[in-house]
Amino acid sequence: MKIPLYPSGVRQWLSALARIIFLSLLLITAMLFFVHMPSSSFIGPLPSLTLQEQQTSELLRKHVYTLARDIGPRNIWRTSSMPATVAYLEKVLLDLGYAVRKQEFSAYNITAINLEVEITGSLKPEEIVVIGAHYDTVPDSPGANDNGSGVAALLELARLLADTIPDRTIRLVAFANEESPFFLSEDMGSRHYARQARKQQENIVAMLSLETMGYYSDVPVSQQYPFPFSLFYPDTADFIGFVSNVRSRHLVRGAIASFRHHAQFPSEGIAVPSFITGIAWSDHYSFWQEGYPAIMVTDTAFYRYPHYHSYADTPEKLDYKRLSRVVTGLSHTILDLATQK
Repeated sequence: MKIPLYPSGVRQWLSALARIIFLSLLLITAMLFFVHMPSSSFIGPLPSLTLQEQQTSELLRKHVYTLARDIGPRNIWRTSSMPATVAYLEKVLLDLGYAVRKQEFSAYNITAINLEVEITGSLKPEEIVVIGAHYDTVPDSPGANDNGSGVAALLELARLLADTIPDRTIRLVAFANEESPFFLSEDMGSRHYARQARKQQENIVAMLSLETMGYYSDVPVSQQYPFPFSLFYPDTADFIGFVSNVRSRHLVRGAIASFRHHAQFPSEGIAVPSFITGIAWSDHYSFWQEGYPAIMVTDTAFYRYPHYHSYADTPEKLDYKRLSRVVTGLSHTILDLATQK
């Protein structure tokens, strides 16, 4: 019997059309669940930097140039650059008045170090908000954006938050070993940190991974996405992204709502399954593995940055004024996350 390839008759055509409409509506509903975020992204000309934002911009530039130009590529096989990086980060944090804790661990029979500082919560110190950034790079890359920008943001957030009195405890952590060959493995610095936190039954209520944050463009079609997300997001790379898996959807929505309330800067958010390319590609992944809510704050890295993971990832490529706006907004967002609900 020959099976018809197309519907025949009015009823069959109507039935096929109804199924197509139903599946289309189902797909649109699912996509809106992933991409819809509270409030609205900032639109329009950016206001002038405040005096505080100008200072933040200058300090961000200083940190990135020190890491990417003065120290250079950073991984555990470079026996001078990693200790120099740890020493620089430790000095900046000590000068801000923090007590710096070191978490040492072994990877490939080489000692690696995570650095942690803490602002103890005044009302619920057992509830912890972690802000983290990895300080290593891929081989032969100066790593100005990946991830000098994230580390600079971490240091500047430490300065902006130093005199605050949050309800919950805030921890700022610089992680070793995020890049290959440690990427998504048990030897990531953040993996060691998150695993130890779970072992000690610590109550981490939110984790923000600061990852590749400093490159922006006003040129149309400068921003890329995997299909079909280009149908829902702008094609200009002038925004900061808030990214999570579905399980951390509540956190990413709360974080971007706070950021949009405090910051006059474009922002986009998404909460999708972690198998989507890039969604799990940083230290927040390690916290997901331990069941903690975690998100990534990023300029979207390889989806916009042409010098990603290359020798050309150098400090002059970054926009420190825009990054300062992001960091200032994040300082308020973190305090909101650290406020008793």
